[in-house]
Amino acid sequence: MTVADALLLALGVIAVGSGALVVTSTHLVRAGLYLVISLGAIAGLYLVLGAELVAWVQVLVYVGAVVVLLLFAVMLTRAPIGPSDDLDRPAWPALLVGAGVGLGLAVLLADAFRWTVYALPEPGTAQRMGEQIFGGWVLPFEIISILLLAALIGAIVLSRPDIGARTGEPAED
Repeated sequence: MTVADALLLALGVIAVGSGALVVTSTHLVRAGLYLVISLGAIAGLYLVLGAELVAWVQVLVYVGAVVVLLLFAVMLTRAPIGPSDDLDRPAWPALLVGAGVGLGLAVLLADAFRWTVYALPEPGTAQRMGEQIFGGWVLPFEIISILLLAALIGAIVLSRPDIGARTGEPAED
């Protein structure tokens, strides 16, 4: 076993373990922090595999933006953060559905590839990826940035009743 194999195994265990803690945690903020650990471990997996650009995109987009957005949405909506008796459900239906979906995906994956070894494509570089993103894909890239800006403005308007209140009506407390 090489050092890369050991790192892949350790980071995989961390990613799967913290992913399990995300879905089993009853505390919402802790689940968000476990998600940060899981996504960070996946970024580490990308680094070990030699995909540095994908790893840093994982850190910037998922760990940096999505998790922060999730935590801010929880804080701004004043949702219950701790365990809630009215939202707790029995775990066995979820375990049954999860096991069925996992088994179905495993069978589908095994059937789709039939354990065939495929030739690897030519490795990509950050320069070629940058040329693609900012060359032919620059318009969708900019449209997504405008969409994210509109979502951020909408979240601010929804979270502050004094901004969205009509004139002549008192703001809700």
